[in-house]
Amino acid sequence: MISYFKKRTEKLFNLKNLDRDTLLYRVVPYFAMEILRKYFRLEIEGLENIPKKGPVLMAPNHSGFSGFDALIIAHILHQEKKRVPRVLSHHLWFLSSTTSVPAKKLGFTEATYENGLRLLKKNNLIVLFPEGESGNFKPSSEMYQLQEFKRGFVRMALKTSAPIVPTLVIGAEETHINLSQLKFTKFLRGTVLPLPLNFLPLPVKWKIKFLPAIYLPYKPSQAENRELVVEISEDIQETMQEALNLEIKKRKKLF
Repeated sequence: MISYFKKRTEKLFNLKNLDRDTLLYRVVPYFAMEILRKYFRLEIEGLENIPKKGPVLMAPNHSGFSGFDALIIAHILHQEKKRVPRVLSHHLWFLSSTTSVPAKKLGFTEATYENGLRLLKKNNLIVLFPEGESGNFKPSSEMYQLQEFKRGFVRMALKTSAPIVPTLVIGAEETHINLSQLKFTKFLRGTVLPLPLNFLPLPVKWKIKFLPAIYLPYKPSQAENRELVVEISEDIQETMQEALNLEIKKRKKLF
């Protein structure tokens, strides 16, 4: 299967000899991500904190309903660290083949505990948003206020001895303005969707900061220790919130 993050055996820019899938899922995404990188005047800090090999769990804050944060983080990891990221994504992408096939070719995997565990056991680097949909679909009135972390990412890290790399995304909150959340209880039970003000991204300056990797000094069996898992999750959320607050305070201008 053609995949954007798969190791390339042919030159991207020899367009005449490329098939349709390669154009759609390698060439177009590459140029789109490079354009966004320049559009947002992206600043990157802390790349040295990402392990070069072995299982790694990237844990960013989730912001801006468009999902640009996931795409850009994955692109950076691929381009700058030469690692193949596996992005655990919202289940709505996988409800039909119309969306699931492109999603899989772009390196997305449905966000389930089982999928994350399977990928880490194969020494993959995964990108998992601990806030889930509550993070990127929260109203802009709550921007940069981390929503309660789901605990599965800690259990995955404990089970596989994978380091957790907390990751900060600054700028995506203002790129897309979300007025409110739409919660469905009848037809799509438990599903939350945004009520956006703008679909075209505003040219806000972005910064992505990779914090030092966290190596959990516990045996895999401790993944079943609920109190420990909750404590670790809350500690990581607190660390990220404090770091986010500091970055926002240091920021001089949005545009």
